Amino acid sequence: MSIRETETSNAIQPALMVGLGEILWDLLPSGKQMGGAPANFAYMANVLGDEGIVASRTGNDDLGHEVRQTLETLNINPSFIQADADHSTGVVDVLIDGAGQPEFKIAEDVSWDHLEWTTAWERLAVRADGICFGSLAQRSQASRATIHRFLEASGKNTLKIYDVNLRPPFYSRDIIVDSLRLSNIAKLNSNELATVCDLLDVPGQSEQERSKRLLIEFDLRLVCITRGEAGSLLVSADETVEHSGFRVRVADAVGAGDAFTACLAHHYIRGESLHKISQLANGFASWVATQTGATPAVPPEGLQRALNEIMQGQASSVKAASPSC
Repeated sequence: MSIRETETSNAIQPALMVGLGEILWDLLPSGKQMGGAPANFAYMANVLGDEGIVASRTGNDDLGHEVRQTLETLNINPSFIQADADHSTGVVDVLIDGAGQPEFKIAEDVSWDHLEWTTAWERLAVRADGICFGSLAQRSQASRATIHRFLEASGKNTLKIYDVNLRPPFYSRDIIVDSLRLSNIAKLNSNELATVCDLLDVPGQSEQERSKRLLIEFDLRLVCITRGEAGSLLVSADETVEHSGFRVRVADAVGAGDAFTACLAHHYIRGESLHKISQLANGFASWVATQTGATPAVPPEGLQRALNEIMQGQASSVKAASPSC
């Protein structure tokens, strides 16, 4: 049963949240970290108390086996990771600039470029309460078709979030338009909003105006804009909510945007107000930015205490967190 079919919108049982698309190894200056936005989303969903699942594909190689071992270590079910005997596991060279922002060099024609539609994935799609997908895994026609089938097979009440997540040159106008049409929520950073609106000829002078036009044109429930150190903007048909962000000591911003998306999904699916979602998602993303890598362990003192310190302004104010990736 979908979480939205229970008697109360504030049901506390875990929602089934699927990160659909790429899984890979981020080769960071500090070392190798499992990554890919769908995997980061699934991990963060688990941290928040939901059941996060990754639907992706790795090579039948050492790095692929290590993905499965890592998922198990992170308490993520690896059953929906396909094995590819012909293509290697994806890797990304990640460089971190002076502001803590990542730059990516993404290997091409890897296993997640060959996602296959299976009976197991069809059953997962039907069960999902929330699905988060992006642009990158749609760079190949095969994976794009599979992602579309997954979304179309999901339940009518399943929350579908398009985390635009542009990685040049791996996107196109058609990918963006089709993805928006398949979504309930679009999440972009400020630069992506400008790129998408220019590409789609969406007029407007302000982020709020352009977000509203996207909302109407693609019949979305919500458009979410992350603004780096300036926080975020949430635009629905009925209201606009802005948040100025939290100032924290940044380790790196890898995965902060995925944390924002997972927190948004966690609370949106439970019917929380946009004001509360905005506060909590910015706080959660800021905490991730204080950690190294995209899947940081929950601190020994507990996540809530760490979040409270950030949201109450007790974190060391050195650089602004940037949930923009």
